[in-house]
Amino acid sequence: MFIFDFVADVVLDQIVDWIYGKIVSFLNDFFAMMNNMGVELFELPWVQAVTTFFGYLGWTLFVVGIVVGAFECAIEYQGGRGSVRDTALNYVKGFMAVSLFTVLPVNLYSLCVSLQGTFGTAISGLINPQSIGEVAQGALMTAAIPGIGNPILQIFCAVMMGYAVIKVFFANLKRGGILVIQIAVGSLYMFSVPRGYIDGFTQWCKQVIGICVTAFLQSTILTAGLLVFPDHPLLGLGLMLSSTEVPRIAGQFGLDTSTKTNLMSGVYAAQSAVNLSRTVARAVAV
Repeated sequence: MFIFDFVADVVLDQIVDWIYGKIVSFLNDFFAMMNNMGVELFELPWVQAVTTFFGYLGWTLFVVGIVVGAFECAIEYQGGRGSVRDTALNYVKGFMAVSLFTVLPVNLYSLCVSLQGTFGTAISGLINPQSIGEVAQGALMTAAIPGIGNPILQIFCAVMMGYAVIKVFFANLKRGGILVIQIAVGSLYMFSVPRGYIDGFTQWCKQVIGICVTAFLQSTILTAGLLVFPDHPLLGLGLMLSSTEVPRIAGQFGLDTSTKTNLMSGVYAAQSAVNLSRTVARAVAV
């Protein structure tokens, strides 16, 4: 009987170690796959057609911005405040922006997704089989979450884990679409950049960086929480829940991942472009 119990304990340790490692690896690979879906979205023909359209729109607004910028420079020269050097520098900034705003966000997002998958796979290999096996064996024997004996607390931890996983899942699912919207809105700033008004475009760049950083951090912190949970359940649960707060924390440092403010400022830039184009057309007609 002693030999049977000893063999059963060893076999149970190995089985639980294998199952837990596979679960962590599966979740890491699953979220990496979800992020890759956002990258693969830009390989679809209709998405490429949309980005091409807004790329042409950006170039059109850039040309209009160059013409308006030249008129503004001439008007300022009449008052003795014009600067050809600043105007030429704004043109260079606008050319770089219009050349990269449909390409660089996708490549940066793809890089962050690739890094997340590689880094998550690396840290998931740091599981300590002995400690996890011992804790998980006790969990199976007592039908409880390791380190937690209160059934109500067990249910609470299970619900919180599910909440964190589901919220990160839906965040990863919609991130590719948000990036498409960001690229579409970014075209509206191409009118302002060659004229020297880059505040809105700078905020747009921060939002794109925020999306890429969030894609890397959310899944990585969630995987780290799963690794910590067997030995320190509440600490691991806190890490998993903190992964859902990454967009909000990034927004506090100017890396807002929402599109509401960006969209309104982009619409304002487009309205300004239309109004100034009408003013220039009337002036030329007169």
